[in-house]
Amino acid sequence: MVVKIGKNKYGKGYQKKDLSSTGNKSSGAAIRGGKIKASHILVEKYSKAQELYEDIKMGKNFESLAGEFSTCSSKKRGGNLGEFSKADMVPEFWNACSKLNIGEISQPVKTKFGYHIIKRTG
Repeated sequence: MVVKIGKNKYGKGYQKKDLSSTGNKSSGAAIRGGKIKASHILVEKYSKAQELYEDIKMGKNFESLAGEFSTCSSKKRGGNLGEFSKADMVPEFWNACSKLNIGEISQPVKTKFGYHIIKRTG
């Protein structure tokens, strides 16, 4: 949320971000109790991740694609990783996930495990 404050000494308008609803973050859904819920699709190649991301944007079901293409054992649960904390994930994954709003899907994110498409679920 952005709160309009007024004008600076040069007569220019400025705004201040209200961080009260999301703690110290400027984007993404609030992190409650230091935990996030998410699902993901993990693949080895960027080109495959990008293709799956485009399929999801076109309306294909995230969970079905995870079950069919993900190389992670979470594929049995439609990619559902459940609830996890920052310490449970590699920094690239956590950072991308924490910037998402609930229901939002990330573009491909590279980690040492491969390329993830992340869906924030809580």
